[in-house]
Amino acid sequence: MSVKMKFISKATAAVFGSALLLSAGPASAQINSVDALLNDIRQNAAKVEQENRQREQQFRQRANQQTAMLSTAQQELRQLEARAANVERSFAANRAQIDRLENELRAAQGDFGEVFGLARSKAGEFKALLDSSLITAQYPKRTAVLGRIAESKALPSAEDLNSIWESMLQEIKAQRQVAEFTAPVANIDDGAEQAVTRVGPFSVFTSGSAQFLEYQKPDAESGANAPLLAKLPSQPGGQISSAAKKVASAADGQLVYAPLDPTRGELLKSFERVPSFMERHWVQGGNIGKFIIIMAALGVLFGIFNIIRLFFAKMAINGQKRKAQPSKSNALGRVMLAYEGAQNKDADTVELKLDEAILRESPKFEFGLNILKLLAGVAPLLGLLGTVTGMIQTFQAMMIYGTGDPQLMAGGISVALVTTMLGLYAAIPLLVLHSFCASMARSIQGTLEEQSAGIVARHVETRGLGTGSSIA
Repeated sequence: MSVKMKFISKATAAVFGSALLLSAGPASAQINSVDALLNDIRQNAAKVEQENRQREQQFRQRANQQTAMLSTAQQELRQLEARAANVERSFAANRAQIDRLENELRAAQGDFGEVFGLARSKAGEFKALLDSSLITAQYPKRTAVLGRIAESKALPSAEDLNSIWESMLQEIKAQRQVAEFTAPVANIDDGAEQAVTRVGPFSVFTSGSAQFLEYQKPDAESGANAPLLAKLPSQPGGQISSAAKKVASAADGQLVYAPLDPTRGELLKSFERVPSFMERHWVQGGNIGKFIIIMAALGVLFGIFNIIRLFFAKMAINGQKRKAQPSKSNALGRVMLAYEGAQNKDADTVELKLDEAILRESPKFEFGLNILKLLAGVAPLLGLLGTVTGMIQTFQAMMIYGTGDPQLMAGGISVALVTTMLGLYAAIPLLVLHSFCASMARSIQGTLEEQSAGIVARHVETRGLGTGSSIA
């Protein structure tokens, strides 16, 4: 039993030793006995133990280094804490000294303290007023001294006190002036200098193109050299722009009307919210409004074409009346040719032939009148359809979002009102064109009937009583 166990242990050791040889030993090493295997295992164990001792030594060295670094950091922390304590003590001492000096200053000022405090407060209030004034665009650095007085804790000098009322006088004087100066404009030529004209504190515009500008109040974020003027996105146009151009081009001493904005720019900026002609009629009217505009444009063009066609037809008829030789190029000439084909017949037959010729010509003159009449009648109905559609949209917006936000209902209301307006815009000129074309067509038909009656009368006169005898 013991021999068997010994053999098993040796076999196990041989397998274990062979595994070690496969993993760590050189490929050329050969183990021929169990003793050699044990010696190899002992050598490997000694080598592993030596490596472990080296690693433990390295770990101890690193631990000593980390301990030294920790000691150094703790020492630096204690130094910084001591320095912070010294700084806190110095700060407290300086704060106490400042309080003492302030008390001494108030005691030394006496009754003048209230005066100088009032001067500082008024300087701050007046600086805020000048910062919001349009005149600051011409004098951008005029509020610097007021800001220094308002923020200073020292006694203001006599020069500083004089600068307060000097700034007030300068503002009063500038408010009654129409001045021209150069200043950078933010959104024109990348902020380049532009010649601008200022009308008191009410309005400012470029001297060349008379484009109105917006005054932007200076702030700390934009910087001291940032442009204070910017072109308005939407220009007023009309008489306001015309007045600005007259002011810019006026000579010294010339009396002209100037554009004034009593709200100091707010009224001019409100033009941004005023829709343009295209926005009001093409965009706000929706699809129905666009259809009405297209229909009206086509109807007007068709009506103008009819007027021109009838005008030339009438001129041709008037020219034919002065000629004895008929021509097929005009209606009266074709009627006269119809008479020539029936002039040898009796008066009734001639009259019927002429009536037939006039009836053939009449549809040519009445062409398009029914179309114009139809378009003139459909346009208000389309406007009414747009009104109903817009009101439905408005009620749906009120049902979903309530009545708290009027902008949600503005789209439906604009469709409702603009389409009605467009329908009336389309119907009025179409009705006028229809009436004018109908009048010209009736005039031409009347001329043909008049000439036809004259032809019949001359035919009867030339034949005498022959017509009556033939009838008998």
